[in-house]
Amino acid sequence: MLPPLPSSPRRRPCQPPRRPARRARAGAGLAAVGLAALTLAGCAKFNEALSQRWVDVSFRAGTTVSEVKQIRAACSHVPNVTVQPIRRDQPTIDITAGLRFNTTSASDANVAQLQVCVSKFPAAVGFNPQDASDSGG
Repeated sequence: MLPPLPSSPRRRPCQPPRRPARRARAGAGLAAVGLAALTLAGCAKFNEALSQRWVDVSFRAGTTVSEVKQIRAACSHVPNVTVQPIRRDQPTIDITAGLRFNTTSASDANVAQLQVCVSKFPAAVGFNPQDASDSGG
């Protein structure tokens, strides 16, 4: 005759199964990974914003809108440099105050080309490279 099989340990009815604890830990791990990804994405956007560069070109007093548009058109060919558009409703005083060229994608050589182009016009009296850190270019 065979001895009786040992009985399996019984769980108490009030004791929760162990799997939900494992799921909770896995969920917490996924949440941490998600939070880290969001944080890194936020840092990337912040770095992108800080890497913005531009050049402000100012003009002498009495410069006309047509002169500004002529300089804008003549110097818009520089590679990797884009000029800020002039809005239709922009006041004349704002147009003749200066132009802004976006140089975020431009090399130093591109910025030098822009400076050479702008310097050909006597109405342009200022060439001020800047970046988002406010320290200048």
